[in-house]
Amino acid sequence: MRILHTMLRVGDLKRSIAFYTEVLGMKLLRTTDRPEQKYSLAFVGFGDESQGAVLELTYNYGVDHYDLGAGFGHVAIEVPDAAQACANVRAKGGAVTREAGPVKGGTTVIAFVQDPDGYKIELIENKRTV
Repeated sequence: MRILHTMLRVGDLKRSIAFYTEVLGMKLLRTTDRPEQKYSLAFVGFGDESQGAVLELTYNYGVDHYDLGAGFGHVAIEVPDAAQACANVRAKGGAVTREAGPVKGGTTVIAFVQDPDGYKIELIENKRTV
């Protein structure tokens, strides 16, 4: 078994695709439009769906925003340099909500950015040597 995807409801599919592809560097893997059911989907990720988990962005016709609720936390992405990733996000118009620095009580460097719908994305620095 493996995780296939995480679904996020979005208020503007084109805006969200632009954020995840242009700001975070994911690829648009596939889209589906279901007019009879009044929704559209876009799957984005860093690689092929057969190799890793992806995000399913779901736009329900006529819904331009959602209350995020208290249960959802964040999506985590591994990056080689969290400070540089924040600089890249900021340069492309994205919002950094926590600058790169050690996690409370630890040494792992993390940062947080926010997508256009308010979802938090944690950037976790990986300094593994190859």
